Amino acid sequence: MASGGLQLLGFVMAFLGWIGIIISTAMPQWKMASYAGDNIVTAQALYEGLWMSCAMQSTGQIQCKVYDSLLKLESSLQATRALMVASILLGLVGMFVAVTGMKCMKCMEDDQVKKMRMAVFGGVIFIISGLAALVATSWYGNRVARAFYDPYTPVNTRFEFGSALFIGWAAASLAILGGSFLCCSCPRRETSYPPARGYPKNASSTGKDYV
Repeated sequence: MASGGLQLLGFVMAFLGWIGIIISTAMPQWKMASYAGDNIVTAQALYEGLWMSCAMQSTGQIQCKVYDSLLKLESSLQATRALMVASILLGLVGMFVAVTGMKCMKCMEDDQVKKMRMAVFGGVIFIISGLAALVATSWYGNRVARAFYDPYTPVNTRFEFGSALFIGWAAASLAILGGSFLCCSCPRRETSYPPARGYPKNASSTGKDYV
């Protein structure tokens, strides 16, 4: 029962992490304009994401523009996109695989060992999915930080971490932790002993010695 509860907890955490990765990928707030300069006065907030850039006016109106051409984007941004999309697809596969191996599901009840191995395999896929999202968000955040501290970057074009990055980091951690819990349901190897052999009874002594 304890392993079943740990398995269910791991699946819920991994599923929530997968949902968070989707939300983070779709959000445009991957980086936001920094107003570190004393002489900067603006009536709008600028955001940039993986798919679009947005400007929010002081009145609350938001205007977004989708990036026109994929080939004009930076290679690092394209790689971040690819990693996040791959993370989402891996999470989807891991969810279906893990559901098949859950103890609360009736699928594959006739072979419990294979059923538990499916749950473990789903956990491994969730871990890979979380790692892909963690690499993508960390890489993007590192680029934002390097550009911010670069003395050659104009003050009015500096950006800071957006809320999508923090959601992505939290979601990736949940996916990795949930996948690890699923892997803890790995079936233990049982030592198989050969069947005990019945020893033949000693033949009754006839009292005769044979040479």
